[in-house]
Amino acid sequence: MADERVVNDFKNTVTAKGNPKLTILPLIALIFYEVSGGPFGVEDSVKAGGGPLLSLLGFLIFPLFWSVPEALVTAELATTFPENGGYVIWISSAFGPFWGFQEGFWKWFSGVMDNALYPVLFLDYLKHSIPIFDSIEARIPALLLITVALTYLNYRGLHIVGFSAVLLAGFSLFPFVVMGILSIPRIRPGRWLQVDSRKIEWRGYFNSLFWNLNYWDNASTLAGEIENPSRTFPRALMGAVVLVVCSYLVPLLTGTGAVETDSSEWSDGYFAQIGMLIGGSWLKWWIQAASALSNMGLFEAEMSSDAYQLLGMSEIGMLPSIFSSRSKYGTPTFSILCSAAGVIVLSWMSFQEILEFLNFLYAIGMLFEFAAFIKLRIKRPDLHRPYKVPFNTFGASMLCFPPVLLLVLVMSLASLKTYLVSSCIVVLGFFFYPALVYSKQQKWFKFNMDYKPKSSGNDQECRPIVLEEHDVNTDEASLIFLSDSSISR
Repeated sequence: MADERVVNDFKNTVTAKGNPKLTILPLIALIFYEVSGGPFGVEDSVKAGGGPLLSLLGFLIFPLFWSVPEALVTAELATTFPENGGYVIWISSAFGPFWGFQEGFWKWFSGVMDNALYPVLFLDYLKHSIPIFDSIEARIPALLLITVALTYLNYRGLHIVGFSAVLLAGFSLFPFVVMGILSIPRIRPGRWLQVDSRKIEWRGYFNSLFWNLNYWDNASTLAGEIENPSRTFPRALMGAVVLVVCSYLVPLLTGTGAVETDSSEWSDGYFAQIGMLIGGSWLKWWIQAASALSNMGLFEAEMSSDAYQLLGMSEIGMLPSIFSSRSKYGTPTFSILCSAAGVIVLSWMSFQEILEFLNFLYAIGMLFEFAAFIKLRIKRPDLHRPYKVPFNTFGASMLCFPPVLLLVLVMSLASLKTYLVSSCIVVLGFFFYPALVYSKQQKWFKFNMDYKPKSSGNDQECRPIVLEEHDVNTDEASLIFLSDSSISR
């Protein structure tokens, strides 16, 4: 009876006071893992770039034209709409619920594909020391076991995931600090300038850069779980930008400058070999352990984003209410299970296949996000924006121009297979939306009909963000999914 009373008290506390909120340090760690997780996976950029030069230039210049603009846009929109729906609400507000749903479908699919990479990367690092994980008989049960264990940790609570991400980030990055110190006497700057134009693979190069520097917007799906989002979110994003760029450049400068290697040798897991050459077997094992824990952090952060996105879509009535049901730990149980199932289904694909598919879908979604950012600046200049990118509408458009060009470039380099698979997923999303509308009309599933937008202002200024009473024509489309189908404009 005492245990039951404690559980009930906990549930009442969660209901009354809300779930434990993320503060700035755990949020920086989660954003770090949403985007990066450390240098694991950047090795392909050296191989595809034909040597160190293009890889170093890419991770030095690419963030200025891609990461910084995406982080700034995310900071403005996420603090304007502090909801777990994140970019789904942005697109719905700008273009209506149909495109908001499509955005959510594409980004969720892309996120699940991205999450399927991390158990694969984990085993790719491990197989260098334990060759049995190179066989399919050992990989399949290992992938299932990893997915189940990490899904359970996510189920136990977002605040636990956040603080564990802080510890994991420290452990994952420290061996590269040690490797950098040990490599100083051996560094030859001339090695950084090496490039073989005959070995350059532009598709793999840009896909590697893009994958390692995207997903800044994913943290927006956790906006409803952040303490004081208007203040915390922009600071956390800027802190994470600096951390991510340094976590790539320092190991690349160390590995390519201190050791004479062939660019063709640089593939997933090669940093462990670099550690062996610089510090010995102890550093190799340390880097492999750091890789394993880094992939745990990457998995946890991505699954949190995917699950809370589904929760947010359910809270605004775009998905059945079962997706917003929470466990006694405050986590969206059914949404987590759906994301885990997607990971298991997709984990049989190769690293490069998953990478190209998810990049293409992510690029489509990001084009809509930049368009929504500009349209809301024009359409709703009166929205309360706790953080606002310090440019007028023309300047904001120019800020978005370079990343839009990069998105188009990445999409144009995709293979025919990627175009076909992505087209099928897009068509599937077009089918799901009217199917959900029909199921709502027929009352096959229960949908949330009591959604009230949160305010991005303070306690003294509590104004609806998505729909305002005095401007029904402007924003009614963004919440039409919430109303009965019999209600018309």
